[in-house]
Amino acid sequence: MAKRTAAQIFGALSTARPIERTRIVLGKAVVMGGSVAGLLAARVLAAHAETVVIIERDDLGETPAARPGVPQGSQWHALLAGGLRQLERWFPGITAQARQEGAVMLPGRRVRTYVDNVPPATTAPYDVLSGTRPFLENVIRRRTLDLPNVKVIPGRVSGLSFGAGRVQGVRWISGGEEAVEDADFVVDAMGRASKLGDWLEEAGWQKPSLHRVPINLNYATGLFARPPEAPISATLARRSPAFAAARTAGGGVSSVEGGAWVVTLGGYDDDRPGRTLEDFLRRCREDMPPEFARAVAGEPLVPIATYRQADARRRDYAGLTRLPGGLVSVGDAVASFNPFYGQGITSAALHASSLSAYLWNVRDARIPAHEFFGLQEVIVDAAWELSTAADLARLQSGAALPLRARLARWLSGQIVDASLVDETISRRFADVTYMTAHPTTLMTPATVARSIWANRRRPIAR
Repeated sequence: MAKRTAAQIFGALSTARPIERTRIVLGKAVVMGGSVAGLLAARVLAAHAETVVIIERDDLGETPAARPGVPQGSQWHALLAGGLRQLERWFPGITAQARQEGAVMLPGRRVRTYVDNVPPATTAPYDVLSGTRPFLENVIRRRTLDLPNVKVIPGRVSGLSFGAGRVQGVRWISGGEEAVEDADFVVDAMGRASKLGDWLEEAGWQKPSLHRVPINLNYATGLFARPPEAPISATLARRSPAFAAARTAGGGVSSVEGGAWVVTLGGYDDDRPGRTLEDFLRRCREDMPPEFARAVAGEPLVPIATYRQADARRRDYAGLTRLPGGLVSVGDAVASFNPFYGQGITSAALHASSLSAYLWNVRDARIPAHEFFGLQEVIVDAAWELSTAADLARLQSGAALPLRARLARWLSGQIVDASLVDETISRRFADVTYMTAHPTTLMTPATVARSIWANRRRPIAR
C-alpha cells in the first residue's frame, strides 16, 4: 500500500464524518488539565475508556468566566471552520446550542479580511461561530461533563508514576495533600507551561526537544456595546512586515454574545497597543479599517485587557524513540502558535481527532503512542508552517536569504495577493487558513500559475 501524503492524512483527520460507535480499549484514562484541549481529549477518551478523570486546578464553575490558568482567556479567540467541524463531530448539535445560548453565527459574506489595508475583492467561504473564550469553553465543558463516564478532580498535577515501561498513574495535590490516580492511559493537556518533558527526563526517559520562534507579540482586547441595529459581522486586518504604516500589526473585530463587539489589536516588540482606553480608541480610529472605529463607538463593557506572548513553541514528541507507554500530549503542551492566526482551539480539536484515529486502530493503548504522535505531527506541521512563516518573514526582513528561501517567500506572496482578487485562489487559501486543508495543497503548479496570472491581470495597489 502506498504511503499516505501529509495532505491525505490531514484530510482524513479533518473529516466531518460523525462518530457513531465506541470501542472500549482502556479501563481508566486520566487527563491532566481541563483546558479546551483537555476537554476534547476527554470526550474522545469517553468512547474508548470505562472511566475518564480530568484533574484541573482551576474552579470549573457552571457559568462562563476567565480562568487563572488561561491568562489569555480574556483575549479574542477564533473558532476556525476546521475546529467547528470537529466540535460537531464530538458534540452533535453544539453549534445550535451555542447559538441558542448567545453565540453569533457570522455568515461568510459578512467576514472581511484586509491585508496591508487593501479591502478584499472576495468574501470568506465559511460561516464562523463567534463567542468569547470563556463562553465557548463553558459550552464545551458542560457537554463533556454531561458524559456519564467523565468526572473532574479539583487539584494540581504534581507528577507521574511509571512502571513496567509505561505510565501507571498521575500524582496530584489538593489542600496540601498528595494523592495518586491510577491510570491505564494519560493525556497531558497542561498548556505551554507543561512539565511533562522534565518529568520524563527525571524518570530516565527521553525529553522532547523544544523549538522556539520569537514573536514578542503584545495584544489587547476590549468589549464594546453593539447597537441593536448593527449588522452581524467580523473584520480581520493583518499587515506584512514591509508595510510602511504598520504601527499596529493587525487586529480583529467580531460580534459576540451579550450584544457586544470584541475588538483586538496587536503589535510586536516595543509596540504595546491598548495599554489605556485612550490609546486603544486612538489606534482603532487612526490605524485600522473603518469597522474598528465603528465598533469602539459604543460603551466600553470591560477594562482593556492586555497580554504578551514571547514566542511560538513546539515540543517534538514525534521524534522520540524511547517513550513510556500509555502517554500522549495535546494542545498547547505540544505546540502553541502566534495567537494572531487563531489556530489554537482548532489545532486542539484536530489533536483530538488524531487521538480518536489512534485509539480506533491500536491493539493495546498501553504501548508507546508513536503512531499517535505521527498523526498529530501532520496537524502541528500544518499550523506551524502557516504561522511561523509570517513570523520568520518579519524577523528576517532586510536580511540576505538563500535563493530557495527567497523563491518560497515570493511564491507565498503571490498566493496571498491573488487571494484578494481571485475567487478560486481565495477559496483555496481559505481552506488552508481555516484549517480544513493542508498547506501543501496550495503549492501545486496550477494554483501557483493561476496566482501569478491573477496578479498580472489585477495588481494590488498598496
